Amino acid sequence: MLWPMFAIALGFLGVAVLSVQALRVFREVRRLSGQVALASRRITEASGDLERAATDLAGAARREGSFTSM
Repeated sequence: MLWPMFAIALGFLGVAVLSVQALRVFREVRRLSGQVALASRRITEASGDLERAATDLAGAARREGSFTSM
């Protein structure tokens, strides 16, 4: 009778340890997804800034006559 109770206790302990680890993974995944969303927003903003700068530079070059028509 001792061995089955010991096996059940170890099984319960194993499930408890796995659930704690699963919660830790879940928390880290949520944190990582927040960081990915923030990085995505920053990349989008930087892309817009780069596009505006390129447009301004192209306009300035056209006004100066640097571009040649092909």
